[in-house]
Amino acid sequence: MLAYNKTDVHPSTFILIGIPGLEAAHIWISIPFFMAYVLALLGNFSLLFIIKTDSSLHEPMYLFLCMVAVADLILCTTVVPKLLSLFWFQDGKILIEACLTQVFLIHSCSTMESGFFMAMAFDRYVAICKPLRHSAILTNSVIMTMGLAIVIRGSVLLMPHPFVLRWLPYCKTNIISHTYCEFMALIKIACAETRILRAYSLIVAFLTGAVDFILIICSYVLILHTVFQMPSKDARLKTLGTCGSHVCVILVSYTAAFFSFLTHRFGHHVAPHLHIFVANIYILVPPLVNPIIYGVKTKKIRERFLKFFSFSKTLN
Repeated sequence: MLAYNKTDVHPSTFILIGIPGLEAAHIWISIPFFMAYVLALLGNFSLLFIIKTDSSLHEPMYLFLCMVAVADLILCTTVVPKLLSLFWFQDGKILIEACLTQVFLIHSCSTMESGFFMAMAFDRYVAICKPLRHSAILTNSVIMTMGLAIVIRGSVLLMPHPFVLRWLPYCKTNIISHTYCEFMALIKIACAETRILRAYSLIVAFLTGAVDFILIICSYVLILHTVFQMPSKDARLKTLGTCGSHVCVILVSYTAAFFSFLTHRFGHHVAPHLHIFVANIYILVPPLVNPIIYGVKTKKIRERFLKFFSFSKTLN
């Protein structure tokens, strides 16, 4: 493994080493990663196709779900092809431009996805707590405005990251102990004072993921308050059932995201291979399971998928 000369403080390339301590197992680890990636592509493209072609699914929840699917596709495609190249061909070299593009897309898409989850929680709140005003409040123009605002927020707040990282001096090494380029992974090998950059990263994380998560919790507190005031047990269960898929997706996404975020910044005693493995799970698992969760737990999508699958079999 080569490192550049220590006088070269602005390298043109970095070297990704994968999962430290598990280099010998990279080829075996790549198999479930590759399968998960293929299934994630199939699942999310199928979800987008089903929602686009079925006018009955052109509702706020499903439109926000499309936005999540697009963010998931960009997120995993930003990481997995290079990861597989590293695992299969020991090709760890990555140009700084590609590395910084990874940094921006990974963090901005994660931020956007968090915003879309918050928007979906707001949709569930309006649908359950203010059902008569749902269509008046969440019009198509409002949905598009919310989606655009979330995209702009994720882009603007994360835009400084690649520019700042581009001009940091890296006089320690150009070797990144990770499977992909990540903000904190690059900060750790810089030889400049980075406290302000770390503070900015924490502030952005709080203004996006943490605030979104707090708003999601508030939405569900209000939803539960409304649900438990319903006189019928069947009505309560049916209403809660409409939130089940959303809650499952949030738990899957936020659990891995919080673990990865906290261990990168504060978990100095967490084994590097464990942290990096979880960081990859955070990239791969949500795009894989989100379509499955919504396909299994959402009746309209499940029926449409089965209908499409049956039609394909008939043609064959």
